[in-house]
Amino acid sequence: MIHPTAIISKSAEIDKEVFIGPYCVVKGNVEIQKGTELISHVNISGNTQIGKNNTFFPFSSIGLAPQDKKFKGEDSKLIIGNDNTIREHVTINPGTKDGGMITKIENNCLIMIGSHIAHDCLISSNVVLVNNSTLGGHVKIAENAIIGGNSAIHQFVNIGKYAMIGGMSGVESNIIPYGLYFGIRSNLRGINLIGLKRKGLQNNLIHKINHIFKKIFNKDNSIEHNINNLVSEELDIIEIKDIVLFIESNLKRGIANYNND
Repeated sequence: MIHPTAIISKSAEIDKEVFIGPYCVVKGNVEIQKGTELISHVNISGNTQIGKNNTFFPFSSIGLAPQDKKFKGEDSKLIIGNDNTIREHVTINPGTKDGGMITKIENNCLIMIGSHIAHDCLISSNVVLVNNSTLGGHVKIAENAIIGGNSAIHQFVNIGKYAMIGGMSGVESNIIPYGLYFGIRSNLRGINLIGLKRKGLQNNLIHKINHIFKKIFNKDNSIEHNINNLVSEELDIIEIKDIVLFIESNLKRGIANYNND
């Protein structure tokens, strides 16, 4: 059944036993197999292959272009297997040239409200992403893993089978199979060198800023003491001035300390 308000591309291949509800949009080279249901207001685009007996809840956005500046419209794919549940406001992007051209979700996964699966992710069967889980590009999750709510997985991270990531965690390293991980990066790990380069700063200035940054956060003295010992030439650097003003603004939550261990 296809609701009369749905918009379906002529290039889409839809099995006759697919239910497409009100105000859904299916465009591009989309293939949907029997038993799959688009409840309402679902957008499925691009080169997207969807298997049997999946359910897509309202306002999920499937197969639209990756959130990657390097993406130039290449003919990449999104493949979704069977018996998956995709809840409201989930976003899933296809692959890119630099990541194998495919994003893939296998079978019997539960992707809860507001979760994001970025380009080139490979998700095995029986995986659960709890509300607002966020996967960066190129993440691999093995079977039966659970990603807790409001957690963020850094790009290129691998999560082993049956691993569990606690809610509100930030994961930047690979997690062993059967591992239990919880926590978030609470320590400042250094200056954002890439961000400074993107800002257009020259390497010699970036090195100088990095050196002053380490002086400010020298553990031998308090941050206030270290700031008071900066010379005027150091304080005149715009980026250093921004850092000092931020520290001195007495933010309610405090300042994350630098940890170079």
